[in-house]
Amino acid sequence: MAQETKQTQTPGLKVILAKKVGMTQFFSADGLAHGATVLKAGPCYVTQVKTKQTDGYDAIQLGFDQRKPKNVDKASMGRFEKAKTQPLTYLREVRDIDPAAFALGMQVDVGGMFVPGDYIDVHGTSKGKGFAGGVKRWNFRGGPATHGQSDRHRAPGSLAGRRSLGRVLPGKKMAGHLGVESVTMQKIEVLKVDPEQHLLYINGPVPGPAGAYVYVESTVKRRKKKLVVEISHKAKKKLAAKAASAPAAAKK
Repeated sequence: MAQETKQTQTPGLKVILAKKVGMTQFFSADGLAHGATVLKAGPCYVTQVKTKQTDGYDAIQLGFDQRKPKNVDKASMGRFEKAKTQPLTYLREVRDIDPAAFALGMQVDVGGMFVPGDYIDVHGTSKGKGFAGGVKRWNFRGGPATHGQSDRHRAPGSLAGRRSLGRVLPGKKMAGHLGVESVTMQKIEVLKVDPEQHLLYINGPVPGPAGAYVYVESTVKRRKKKLVVEISHKAKKKLAAKAASAPAAAKK
C-alpha cells in the first residue's frame, strides 16, 4: 500500500508517540553530564478523527511504527486503508484538541513540537520482574543474620495474629507479581531534539525496556526554575593559577 504524505506538523499539538531506544551520556553547554534516554519519536500518522457530531467528543487517533499487514485484523486494516497509511502498531487517542485542524493520513513529526529546555511527561509500562519476595517488592529489611537465623534472612515477618484475626487482611504487603504497571515520569527536561533522525533526548530514565512504546506529552506540572551552575571565586582563582603555571605551547 502506498504511503500518502501530507502536512507534517500541526500548530499547538504537544503529543507524540515514541519508542525507547536506550540510554546514553549527554553533556550540556555548561559541561554537566546527564544520563539521557533516547526516544525514537515519530513519525506518527492520524488514523482517525473524532468529532462531537459523530462520536460525542473531539479527539484524534495517532498511530506509530509500521507492522506487517498479515498481523492486522480486517477491522483495523479497513481503518488504515481509509486513512491511506501503512498498518501501524501503537495507537493512542489525543483529546482536548480541535479536530478540524487534522486530516486522515496527516504525518506528525517531533520537529518544532519540543525544543531543548521544555518539560514533558512520559507514560509507559514498567519492566516485568516476575514473582518477587517482600525484600525486592516492598524493600523490606529482612530478618537478622545472627543467632541461628539461617533461613530467615529474606522472610517477610509476621503476617497477622492467629487467634484474634485468624486471617491475613487484604492489601497486606507480601510476595507477588512485580512490574508491568502503568508508570508516568513527570516533568522531564528535553535535552536535545533531532528532527532529521526523529530522536528525542531527555534527562533521566523512562519506564520499560529498550524497544518499549511510550506516550510523550507536554508536562501538566508547573515549570520549575532552571539551575544555574556557577564556579566559586576560590575555584576561579585555582583555575587561573593553573593556567598561568602551564607551559606555553611550542611554536611551529
